[in-house]
Amino acid sequence: MTRQTLTRASRELFRRAPDERFPTLDALLALCRREKDESQDRWHPPAALVPEPTPDGRLGLRAGSDGPFALNDWSFGQLCGLSRVSKETVNRLTPETAAQVFRETLPGGSKPLQLLTRGDAARSVHGTAYTRLHNADLVAMLQDYATDFQPPQVGVTGGTGLYCGEQDLFCFLIDPAGWAEIDGEAFAPGFFVWNSEVGKRSVGIQTFWFQKVCANHIVWDAVEVIDFSRKHTAGVSDALGEIRRHVEALVRKRDERRDGFLRVIRTAMERTLGDDAEAVMKELAKQGLTRGLAKQAVESVAGGRFTIFALVDALTRLAQKAEYAGDRTVLDVQAAALLTLAA
Repeated sequence: MTRQTLTRASRELFRRAPDERFPTLDALLALCRREKDESQDRWHPPAALVPEPTPDGRLGLRAGSDGPFALNDWSFGQLCGLSRVSKETVNRLTPETAAQVFRETLPGGSKPLQLLTRGDAARSVHGTAYTRLHNADLVAMLQDYATDFQPPQVGVTGGTGLYCGEQDLFCFLIDPAGWAEIDGEAFAPGFFVWNSEVGKRSVGIQTFWFQKVCANHIVWDAVEVIDFSRKHTAGVSDALGEIRRHVEALVRKRDERRDGFLRVIRTAMERTLGDDAEAVMKELAKQGLTRGLAKQAVESVAGGRFTIFALVDALTRLAQKAEYAGDRTVLDVQAAALLTLAA
């Protein structure tokens, strides 16, 4: 079983400003829906997009008879890319001079450009090849199909795992009650989802089973890691259904494993290893326990009913009392192996 350390959520934790953090999916969805409702796609031929200073002395972009729309850092960078001019150089110019540079360098032709605006601001500028997938549609799908999942504990910076800024969205969700057994060890399901309405990044999901999430939002001992991503080109809307299927597959696997684990526990609580202490100690010896450890485990079982569950619990308590980490690990492994007798 190959284990991985996943750091994607940790990178998001340390790069997100406080105003990009959200405590719940409800709060995140409310923002995404508001942005979708208040944003507008405007399609214009290049000649109709006219750079000019805004009333507050910044560089803006007029779209036909509308505007000028103020440029943020992202849309300004996109405009520089379309014009093939250096962002760093244009940043040193006055708005009037910068507007003249863009008027002389913006591409011509008849193919329209798409300008995404919200209020009096331009969120992005794209050519015809770009196709948008709204954050609101992605988050609404998560609410419908990942109902038992929630953000992890708040990270060291105050980050929540749910982020949305002017350039992109990122969600880190886990099921804290979804623990199940994989090869004798406990794992819980989780996933990352990301998107950008303005072309900053692809849309995608990474699902996994993990053993620990630390305060830095590093995911430790992740197994069964599955990735899917799609660029924002024609057909990107199909990615929403594909991501939903990945979430559904994770939920289905969780339910299967959790139900199987519960059946094992029920069996372990009913099945005994022997009718008396001596018989039980012989069975424990077959599982690799020393006679001394087997005797301690048997003596700590209350009521004299030597079920598998009672003996596993006894070994777990003995492990907690062990002085050395190596001894604790050995006892935990032996307890897990004993539980498999109920499978």
